[in-house]
Amino acid sequence: MKRVRASQVPCVDPKRDMTRGATRRGTPIVAATGQTDAVSAESGRKVPADGGREAARRLFPEHWAGLSAYADLLAGPAVERGLLGPREVPRLWDRHLVNCAVVADLEVGLVPSGSSVIDVGSGAGLPGLVWALVRPDLQLTLVDPLLRRSTFLAEAVAELGLQDRVHVIRGRAEELVGERTVPVVTARAVAPLDRLLSWTFPLLAPEGVVLALKGANAEAEISAAETSLRRLGAAARVVECGAGVADPPARVVVVERRTAGSTARAVPTRRLPR
Repeated sequence: MKRVRASQVPCVDPKRDMTRGATRRGTPIVAATGQTDAVSAESGRKVPADGGREAARRLFPEHWAGLSAYADLLAGPAVERGLLGPREVPRLWDRHLVNCAVVADLEVGLVPSGSSVIDVGSGAGLPGLVWALVRPDLQLTLVDPLLRRSTFLAEAVAELGLQDRVHVIRGRAEELVGERTVPVVTARAVAPLDRLLSWTFPLLAPEGVVLALKGANAEAEISAAETSLRRLGAAARVVECGAGVADPPARVVVVERRTAGSTARAVPTRRLPR
């Protein structure tokens, strides 16, 4: 993995990086409250014993090479630099790669086609780099305030050949407010929802959506954020993606602006190819 000096990381000035992929919008997602949807690869199917590697190959065969290359970067340089714990390596595929990839599946419908996406607190690139690999139609901006993380991200983007549609910004989400809005803002294991909304919601286009990748406490975080949701005029629901494929399945808090006549929307099932 080629080292990039701090001065070479293309992310030190957010204002100079605001013009690329900032205004494209995708199809809006209908808001719903108090609803938990399920996205299952195949009802009742057990998670593969290989830790999800074969599931990834079968679900995303055309993107397998890129995912494998990124897995090598996570298992090597990311662990060496303290961005990922060594105990996570045996479960890179199911807990991290597949867990992120199923959320961006176009058939699931959470990330509209052709969207520009901001990944807040991207860390080692989860979920942003995974989404870039499995969704070539997306433009990604990876935001992280730490130098060692933003340096790794810039190196990974170059190594994976994603420079044309993935951009790295070393900074905080608050620094982007007023400079751009996008249809999708995402974050994974960054902060409690209440605090996360203050960073992400100002970056949304009028019909945008926040996709916060959470775990078992997703509903509890929504309850704790009720005051912030009311203040923002927002609605939140939980969508579970990848049951039977990812272990654990991805649990996503979907936050959108309330609209008149909002109703729950069923999310289609993604079946694992036989």
